[in-house]
Amino acid sequence: MEQVSIMIVGVGGQGTLLASRLLGAALLSSGCGYDVKVSEVHGMSQRGGSVVTYVKFGERVASPIIDLGEADVILAFEQLEAARWLPYLKPEGKVIVNTQRIDPMPVITGAAEYPQGIVEHLRAAGVAVQAIDALALAMESGSAKAVNVVLLGALAKQLLRSSELADATGVSPGIPRGTWEEAVRSTVKPQFAEMNLKAFALGWAA
Repeated sequence: MEQVSIMIVGVGGQGTLLASRLLGAALLSSGCGYDVKVSEVHGMSQRGGSVVTYVKFGERVASPIIDLGEADVILAFEQLEAARWLPYLKPEGKVIVNTQRIDPMPVITGAAEYPQGIVEHLRAAGVAVQAIDALALAMESGSAKAVNVVLLGALAKQLLRSSELADATGVSPGIPRGTWEEAVRSTVKPQFAEMNLKAFALGWAA
């Protein structure tokens, strides 16, 4: 068995670390016997800074670090971050991206302009992209802060149905929805469990 490499990228304050913890918890409790490695947050984890976490799983994983051209999936919480980390994607990899725009400091100060048509440019370059308005779905679930769990739901559905990923990596991450939902219940605070489960369901259905 080989391994699957997933990058979770976004900006500080979007909950990328919680998403990586939920992903790791679901993989460990899946009963598949995966060796799972989850990195710490890399980057400026304060609100607004670019951040990335790495998750690898398979029969044996030596390190969670993902190098250029190694990521099977990039889960991007923001459009510009998807473009920023694209060089790390495998040629046959996939990007799941939130269509939300969060202006970085150079754009806020007027020193730079936010690039237009990022998702369209990615697709024009031949990248497999699933674009989701995760912010709208998070607000539907009850909180704009649930963007991370919406995107995790979309990722979970892709992992369940991705025969291409199994062919390319030798790993079949067919984790049922109930395992993911239990990971949500066991990881988030009890008072936020139902809201996050709704957010996960909306992402799964996206």
